[in-house]
Amino acid sequence: MTGHSREKLHGDLPSASSKAASADRKELAAIAFERTRMPMVVTDARKPDLPIALANKAFLELTGYESQEVLGRNCRFLQGPATSPIAVAEIHAAIAGEREVSVEILNYKKSGEQFWNRLHLSPIHGDDGRILYFFGSQIDMTEYRRIEALEASEHRLLMEVDHRSKNVLAIVDSIVRLSNADDPALYAAAIQHRVQALARAHTLLAARRWTSISLEELIRQQVTPFATTRTFFSGPDIKMPAPFVQPLALVFHELAVNAAHHGALAVAQGRLSISWKPGPSGAGFSIRWQEVGVDAPPKSAKRGFGTVIVGAMVEKQLKGHLEKTWSDEGLLIDIEVPSAPLPLYNGALAAQTVEPGDRQGDLSDGP
Repeated sequence: MTGHSREKLHGDLPSASSKAASADRKELAAIAFERTRMPMVVTDARKPDLPIALANKAFLELTGYESQEVLGRNCRFLQGPATSPIAVAEIHAAIAGEREVSVEILNYKKSGEQFWNRLHLSPIHGDDGRILYFFGSQIDMTEYRRIEALEASEHRLLMEVDHRSKNVLAIVDSIVRLSNADDPALYAAAIQHRVQALARAHTLLAARRWTSISLEELIRQQVTPFATTRTFFSGPDIKMPAPFVQPLALVFHELAVNAAHHGALAVAQGRLSISWKPGPSGAGFSIRWQEVGVDAPPKSAKRGFGTVIVGAMVEKQLKGHLEKTWSDEGLLIDIEVPSAPLPLYNGALAAQTVEPGDRQGDLSDGP
């Protein structure tokens, strides 16, 4: 970090070091950074577009670039046509929030060859609390992905869901059959992210022994990966029964992906507010999803799969009601969920159709 020696970095010291090593820790840290087999980069957060300030030998060997080809550039040059916009949105949200994040993303080498990158991003602050750098480490997951063929990987993801989740497996089956993408990697990513949203909800249910779950906890679990400081949550403590959790998890996931990709979180001045309250006489509850600063789509916009799945989950699965309206301020979605017991999933989602070419996760069709 030559040229910035006046900045004092705030971070961890070595867990164990001798006096001699402590005195030489700057030089030793530089040597360790360069010689480690793990690809690593450091980007300068004080400059526009987060240019790469340091890149080690392992990173250059992994990507195929020379040092002069990467220094001063934003890491997005590793992205390509099949890079998931959902993963990119999650990275952007972590950078905006100056927080750590781990994301598995499809990247491209200089030769054009694809590789699966397990990226871990961590902020580095100065003693005054100001952000100075972002540290990124990569693990090449391509060989693992190659060993576990696409069909086997999808099957494994489905089999990991507990046998008690017959309801959610039916939803996954519909996701696999309805998801559209011309590129196999994008198709796999579309399925993978939705199944992961359901898996997170399943983990939450298992941790609570399949009893009632906090509505706020579920909302934050699904929205936080895409949320920034421009997202606001408000509402009382509402407990919901276990059968509500997985359908609502997919609803919140689809809404969050849409906000990050097409809606309020995709524009600099956008703002997302999520609020909830009990229904009349304490029966059920209602949720208000409001995105401010996003323009209404043209009336000719196609009906995306995100619209299909949100509508099916709320109205068919939860027996609730969903109302979406556009105003000069942006998008407003009101969801009402009754307290009546839920029947087993009856295939209502499978009966829905999506026109070819519809955008995955797009809820921005006309009013």
